[in-house]
Amino acid sequence: MDDIFKNYNKISHLNVSRETCLDFEEFISMILKKNKEINIVSKNNRNNKTIRDRHIIDSAQIIDFVDFNTNTTCDLGSGGGFPGIVIAIMLKNMNKKLKVKLFEKSYHKSEFLRDVSKKLNLDTEIVQKDIFSTVKVESGTIISRAFKPLPVVLELVHKNFNNYKNLILFMGKSGKKILEETLKHWNFDYEEKESITSQESFLLNIRNIRR
Repeated sequence: MDDIFKNYNKISHLNVSRETCLDFEEFISMILKKNKEINIVSKNNRNNKTIRDRHIIDSAQIIDFVDFNTNTTCDLGSGGGFPGIVIAIMLKNMNKKLKVKLFEKSYHKSEFLRDVSKKLNLDTEIVQKDIFSTVKVESGTIISRAFKPLPVVLELVHKNFNNYKNLILFMGKSGKKILEETLKHWNFDYEEKESITSQESFLLNIRNIRR
């Protein structure tokens, strides 16, 4: 158990419990099993350590940006559950009453997300729809990782969400340039946070999106 806990030392400052780490490990096992049938993670990520570092820990680091004073958090294009399932696991073990709504248009990935949620007893709602066709959505925090470029996500939130608190995005090595270009066409309040998994990446916490 101590060895498992040590694997998550990069997020120890987030007060991650041993129960959370065990849930993470169970989630990884389910990913590896399902990955034999459908592509949950890429071929290069098909081992425990890579999934843990590149997906679980990377997703978990946004928890400080999640607004706990609302009823729902939305994950746009959840795919294999990053970051939505990871955040749902953390919320469960923090005893936070906050539903994570995962939007994923793929039938097979949606079924996988339902299986994980049931096995790990997570407070989630899996929405098998194209988020671009879903209107008048309300949410506290909106999260998006490896889904669509920043301008596309801003347009989506601006058009399709009636109400929201903040938007969290994962930005890669070209993120600074993309942010600079996007600010020529959009106005929003934001803060940056350096990624703990990559020196070339950072997180964006965005509020008050307007043209």
